[in-house]
Amino acid sequence: MRKKDRLQKVVDEVSINRQVSSSFLAEKLNVSEDTIRRDIKELDKKGLLTKIHGGAISTMQKLYHYNEDVIYKREEKVAIARKAITLVKDGMVIIMSGGTTNLMLAKLFPKNLKATIYTYSLPIAMQLAEHPTIETIFIGGKIQRNAMVTTGIDVIQFLANITANLCFIGVSGFSLEQGITGESYEVTLVKKQMISSSEHNVYLSTSNKLNLRLNYDVCSLKGIDIAITDLEISDPILKPYIDAGVTLM
Repeated sequence: MRKKDRLQKVVDEVSINRQVSSSFLAEKLNVSEDTIRRDIKELDKKGLLTKIHGGAISTMQKLYHYNEDVIYKREEKVAIARKAITLVKDGMVIIMSGGTTNLMLAKLFPKNLKATIYTYSLPIAMQLAEHPTIETIFIGGKIQRNAMVTTGIDVIQFLANITANLCFIGVSGFSLEQGITGESYEVTLVKKQMISSSEHNVYLSTSNKLNLRLNYDVCSLKGIDIAITDLEISDPILKPYIDAGVTLM
């Protein structure tokens, strides 16, 4: 079987079954699991499915039925979300970027919280829509399939007309040299407008994102109001950031 045909078969099986294991696909297509793992990695990068431990899920399942088992460093993200919740008060207007740390935050908001939340993330909007007292406003635009967020001038213009109390921004890279950085130019532009549209900006970063520098600048260290990590403030990894004047939780 040609590689092109095999990749299409993988996509078809995932679409039909919603979730499949690498071992199932290897047996079905009569190839090794290593081959299937490489295929899944390639298809994940193209946004045709979502790679998880031991297999793949469809992008539709990622959107509508987000499986918590696929969330990398789940416990660390729960710890960050619990810290972030202490900053939220009734009546606030909040902007949320995408990412699974913010998704966990959306899931853990208190059920009696009354707030208005804007987001450009489809999974987060779907999660917030289940909350009984949060008014959720999804910002439409061009969908970036791999992250399930909207980007483009329409999103930026919409955000420019908002004044929010808080903005929760998921972090891809966080370094002393560059501050907050991202891997997508279009998403970075949207995040910069989120920052401009908010009175206070809170950056949510798992510790594996620390000392990581990516291609596109989001904001410098001086532009960080609060950064929340899964680490204790006393952790030596954080000392250089505290010495540089970053407010951490």
